[in-house]
Amino acid sequence: MSASAFAAELISPTDAWAMMQSDPGVTLIDVRSDMEFLMIGHPKGAVNVPWIDAPDWTINEAFVANVRKALLGRVSSKQRGANPVLLICRSGNRSQDAAEALSAEGVSDVQIVDGGFEGPLDEQHHRNTVAGWRFEGLPWEQC
Repeated sequence: MSASAFAAELISPTDAWAMMQSDPGVTLIDVRSDMEFLMIGHPKGAVNVPWIDAPDWTINEAFVANVRKALLGRVSSKQRGANPVLLICRSGNRSQDAAEALSAEGVSDVQIVDGGFEGPLDEQHHRNTVAGWRFEGLPWEQC
């Protein structure tokens, strides 16, 4: 990330969940791959729009367009007029890249869920033990 790159605001998982519950216009976009979303699980109410996905593991050229589709029909209770977009990935890196792409295309109210879905690795190289959506005990589902 360059010094002039957009840096999205971080939001705690618990604040993100509270925001989703209080404002129907909030959209939680899970930017992990389809397989991560389905097999590892995802926050309840999240919409999957992969930033990078199989089989080529390249950036999804339709990412911004697909996020805009996910926002259609949602009306936020916020006065600013922009529908809040929350981004989540495994631990935060893909979300930052996705936030930069959204910002560059005019999507203005973007925040990243701090710690992601699984959080960082702990000393034993395990996830879900330090931070993140699942660590906080927030609702999630698995397909």
